[in-house]
Amino acid sequence: MRFYSTRDKSRKLFTLAEAAFAGLAPDGGLFVPEHIPQADMSRVRQLADISYADMSAYLAALIFDDVPQATIDDAVRKAYDFDINFHWFDGRKAALELFHGPTFAFKDFGARFMGQMTGRLNTTDGLTILTATSGDTGSAVAGGFYNVPGVDVVILYPDGKVSPLQQAQMTTLGGNIHPLKVRGNFDDCQRLVKAMFNDADLRSRKRITSANSINLLRWIPQSFYYFYAYCLWAEGHSQAPDVVVPSGNYGNITAGMLAARMGMPVRRFVAASNANDVVPEFLVTGDYRPRASVRTLANAMDVGAPSNFERMMWLYGDVDNLRREVVGFSATDAEILAAIREIEEKYGYISDPHSAVGYLAARHYDIDGYWLSTASAAKFGEVIEQATGHWPDIPEALQKRMDAPCVYTMMDASDADLKDYLLSL
Repeated sequence: MRFYSTRDKSRKLFTLAEAAFAGLAPDGGLFVPEHIPQADMSRVRQLADISYADMSAYLAALIFDDVPQATIDDAVRKAYDFDINFHWFDGRKAALELFHGPTFAFKDFGARFMGQMTGRLNTTDGLTILTATSGDTGSAVAGGFYNVPGVDVVILYPDGKVSPLQQAQMTTLGGNIHPLKVRGNFDDCQRLVKAMFNDADLRSRKRITSANSINLLRWIPQSFYYFYAYCLWAEGHSQAPDVVVPSGNYGNITAGMLAARMGMPVRRFVAASNANDVVPEFLVTGDYRPRASVRTLANAMDVGAPSNFERMMWLYGDVDNLRREVVGFSATDAEILAAIREIEEKYGYISDPHSAVGYLAARHYDIDGYWLSTASAAKFGEVIEQATGHWPDIPEALQKRMDAPCVYTMMDASDADLKDYLLSL
């Protein structure tokens, strides 16, 4: 399998290693596979009955077909050593709990696979992973790449706009993990990352790639859990499910769309956003208006210019095709707080703010299906307390991070400052 840029009509092809280590394509587009392979769903279901890793190894080999199967098998078994399950609210609705990995967020699925594969594809020292985060990406990437040989990880996150627990997970590892706290918002962090990838002088002097969902090694493995969720759903339901995806940079939902193109049955997707509703607005008006993000209680979704919009349009072509399979939804902070309270009072379940947006969208559309529960409520104690009057229980692994000293570098949202920092590593 080769890969090409979403912006390249001539479809110049790149190898997996070239695409993965470039991050962004040379023209600024995002890499996508030259064709979409079709999964044998009966095979998927057989392997899912064995384990998530067995199923993932089969799916990964369909796309990364020039990587030895033994390499893929080893990578997925080391990446996926944690649970994934439904929490049922009734016979028609469930939350797909994706937060049982080491950093308690769904981004462990992409980041750990990417870390394992990067370590196997990278044959020389001096590779720098450069990524921006509005919340959980940074902690997942830090955990996924910690102590990967030959790799430095530089994580940009906005000052005052991530939770204390999220910051602790990024800033207490040390070693090859280098956190930068940026005076600005997530869009500033994302702009800085893109500027570095578009800096020809830097690229000639430094090997950099990204671990955001713009990188295909982060993006593609997120499609695997959609297949697994369908297998769980199909055990008790004959119809295809509605799938609600809390969305910020839209890597997660476009991974689900990729799964659907590979043959995973789905009735429709719901793109569920907070007040940063660029894509839900696009679905209604047909006008794509990226803008500065606004801060919300669901901070990992605070993205005003989602990078993966390009992949979404690559998959669908135009807004009319998109509307046939996708509907939008957005929620205010007040609605998020009310949903967290309602979920606890009605079901005795503590939901993080992002998953609460999924719940609201599921309720709004009265779905038969599930929403993605993307993070542990323990990572958002302040929001949970605001909604319910009490803190959620904190797992021991998270408490250890909270108790450790945070070490980071403060930085202005300056292209020149970031370039100097990268060249100094």
